[in-house]
Amino acid sequence: MSSEALETDIAPVDVRLRDGRHVTLRAIREDDKDKLQDAIRSLSVQSSYYRFFSPMRELSAKLLERATRPEAERELQLVAVSGEGTQAKIVGGARYAAVGGTRDCEFAVAIVDAWHGLGLARALLDMLIESARARGFERMEGYVLATNMRMLALARRLGFAEMASSEGPTVRTVRRDLRVAP
Repeated sequence: MSSEALETDIAPVDVRLRDGRHVTLRAIREDDKDKLQDAIRSLSVQSSYYRFFSPMRELSAKLLERATRPEAERELQLVAVSGEGTQAKIVGGARYAAVGGTRDCEFAVAIVDAWHGLGLARALLDMLIESARARGFERMEGYVLATNMRMLALARRLGFAEMASSEGPTVRTVRRDLRVAP
């Protein structure tokens, strides 16, 4: 398979962030493994914990392979890339995966700490939501640590409802019906 975006109709989008920096939002490619691993390694302990619910320092070979080769019909992995060529770095990512036997998908997002608060998570989630809707998913949900107030606030601004989670009191579920506009 080529290093082009994996069997996806997602066209790269250039985004200007609140501080004036530009990033390109695009589907992940197989040749992004090193860049993705570098991004995971650069997350603070707190950011890693917020994303993985544990202080993961790097992805296992299996997780890295899965992240860079999503199943096109049931998953999408977007990345935010700063710079070009050999200077390109992944500074954020968002993904969804189909929930078996339903028209639902589960999402997750992570942003490298130096890029927090610039609108990057929102841009990635807007693109992810639009893609999930276009692919026929009816609902999107995510699991967010109850202490991750910034993510919970963003989810509410994007039209997600917040509720208790079956994961226990330290985790909140956010859910959005994709069939209706927020």
